[in-house]
Amino acid sequence: KQLDDVRDKLEKHYKDMQDIEFTIQEGHLYLLQQRSGKRTAKAAVKIAVDLVNEGIQDKDHALLLIDALSINQLLHPQIDPQAEKDTMIRGLPASPGAACGTIVFNAADAQAKCKDGPVILLREETSPDDITGMHVAKGVVTARGGMTSHAAVVARGMGAPCITGAGDMLIDFDK
Repeated sequence: KQLDDVRDKLEKHYKDMQDIEFTIQEGHLYLLQQRSGKRTAKAAVKIAVDLVNEGIQDKDHALLLIDALSINQLLHPQIDPQAEKDTMIRGLPASPGAACGTIVFNAADAQAKCKDGPVILLREETSPDDITGMHVAKGVVTARGGMTSHAAVVARGMGAPCITGAGDMLIDFDK
């Protein structure tokens, strides 16, 4: 009860969701520190709406709590967080979003097979020669590269999801 009261007072004072560090010793609550809580874009929208609904913020000021650049996260397809997922590879989230499709290994196959349905382009790394395949692919995955690699920059510019640096992925082009 006491912690709930302190949380409510801090949120009303700072007009934002708070991250509160505390300890309880011998039945007494001690606040160690507090700061505005970190949040994802989706959480920022929910928090802003909640603060308005609770009368803590007005709509104009609540909108200022939402980072305009992070809103980009919400504009891309996403996998249902409740869905079962089997992780096949791990890499860097170079461009946000989610996609599914037939795996292809080069730009020519991407162009040919995209007529039959969505494709995902898998490459060791991309180069300007892959642009036509990247353009038709619903997503791009590379074994090498990082957040500023060719694949990452091009995919972000196209608004396509991209995973780079999936180093555990082995592509055998001979098969």
